[in-house]
Amino acid sequence: MTQKWAPETVVVETARPTREHDAPLNPPVVLSSTFIGTASLESGGIQYGRYGNPTWEPLEQALAELEGTALPGLVFASGLAAVSAALELVAAGGTVIMPQHCYLGALTGAQDSAAVGRFELVTVDIADTEAVNTAVSAAAEQHAGTARGVLLWLESPTNPMLEVADLPALIAHAKGLGVITVVDNTFATPLVQQPLAFGADVVVHSVTKYLAGHSDVVLGAAITSDAQLREALHHHRSMKGAIAGPFETWLALRGLRTLALRVERSQANALELAERLSEYPGIEVRFPGLEQDPGHERAAAQMTGFGAILCIVLPNGQSAECVAEQVELWTPATSLGGVESLVERRRRHESEPETVPEGLLRLSVGIEHIDDLWSDLRQALDTALTGDTAGSS
Repeated sequence: MTQKWAPETVVVETARPTREHDAPLNPPVVLSSTFIGTASLESGGIQYGRYGNPTWEPLEQALAELEGTALPGLVFASGLAAVSAALELVAAGGTVIMPQHCYLGALTGAQDSAAVGRFELVTVDIADTEAVNTAVSAAAEQHAGTARGVLLWLESPTNPMLEVADLPALIAHAKGLGVITVVDNTFATPLVQQPLAFGADVVVHSVTKYLAGHSDVVLGAAITSDAQLREALHHHRSMKGAIAGPFETWLALRGLRTLALRVERSQANALELAERLSEYPGIEVRFPGLEQDPGHERAAAQMTGFGAILCIVLPNGQSAECVAEQVELWTPATSLGGVESLVERRRRHESEPETVPEGLLRLSVGIEHIDDLWSDLRQALDTALTGDTAGSS
């Protein structure tokens, strides 16, 4: 799909109403559960609020254009609803290969499905390309002749460890074996990474995060260039009832208009914080924007930026909790991708993988002034690690 405008322009200009005299500049909200019509469902049209809503269409068009496909995206009630729909693409009894570190909702949902025999779940170190390809080849051989027998789930950078996968290589290997590839692109956003351009079959987003960007809606999305896969995802959404509210969708599109500005500012803040934190004694910094980070070269090759999530690892869980309690500007919370900066100790969740360090703090860097973010975080680190209650300037 050829884009006429740069992505930074697309987020502002796409999915506007037709330019007519006295037409609204913004798509309106349509609050209706029922739509008039006598045709059958198979003949098309909206017909009922579970199958479509005019308010969904502009956001679905915008996301498709940003991800580089002519097929409209699909909005879902939540990011996890989109994840669940994508996981249903694998055949019953098939195999799902998933990063050992990824969005916890996706990992837990896959574990639950595997526990009842829906599919076999194999977890891998997504940064180890050879190991992932070996797992994919073995699963493809096991399910040879079965349509959609294997699904490779990709996330890069990963949540919360920020490992970077070699997306082009992994996707190419999987596609060569007929394996479905799904990429969670929430952390990167389509402004920083476009997995469909690498050949991925489906991209999913938690629209709640960067796309909407203001911590006021819960929504998800799935985008694909494959008409059959889109129909399967649409069927799942309609029949499982995982539909988005029109007002939330309208809010998300409004938030999307400032995505380029928010991503630019938050990425710049994240990089500056990572560089300052790398000089702070007694902690480890994880951020692909740092040249010394293991994923730096890959990220630089396949992304147009490095995202706005960074992690620091403190000596233990107690010191990490202390930082989360001592910050005044940063907000201790479990989400990410909003205009405000959030901090969270991930191992406070019992289901978080044990391979995530006890002292790891995930930082979602917002758009506040960099010096305010740094001084607040530094005083919290000083208190947690040195007992300096006065902090540092």
